[in-house]
Amino acid sequence: MTLAAVGLGANLGDAAATLRDAIAELAQLPETTLLRASRLYRTPAWGRTEQPDFINAVALVETDLPARELLDALLTIERQFGRVRLDGERWGPRTLDLDLLLYGDVVIDEPGLRVPHPHLHERAFALLPLADIAPDMAIPGIGSVAAIAAGMAVDGIEALP
Repeated sequence: MTLAAVGLGANLGDAAATLRDAIAELAQLPETTLLRASRLYRTPAWGRTEQPDFINAVALVETDLPARELLDALLTIERQFGRVRLDGERWGPRTLDLDLLLYGDVVIDEPGLRVPHPHLHERAFALLPLADIAPDMAIPGIGSVAAIAAGMAVDGIEALP
């Protein structure tokens, strides 16, 4: 089994409920066990800031699915929640975004699949929830989640009750 971290985000509709439901869907993936999920965080929109705040979280799973199959399963869940990915559109509003942040200590750089997520170490909205549930995980080639998160600016990010 491989330990994998999945980032979740949404800013359309009832984003908090969507994330909770998406976490439940992760628990139903074949050959996969949901270990834990972080708290939910309200975070300012990133990249394109003229949109609603996001709700973000991270889930930790153990899986026997190869990385590509796990990613395909995540994309299927996104579509079930109404996500439509448009070519060339980045950082826009979305019903659900699922990112494969880490897949064990493996580094993958293939078309459509880059692990660790190439900007994970720069994004507090992903690192803060990851540090909640897996502070000792390492981002290959970068360092420990806790050490990187400790140095991040977290302006505007707040844990939801």
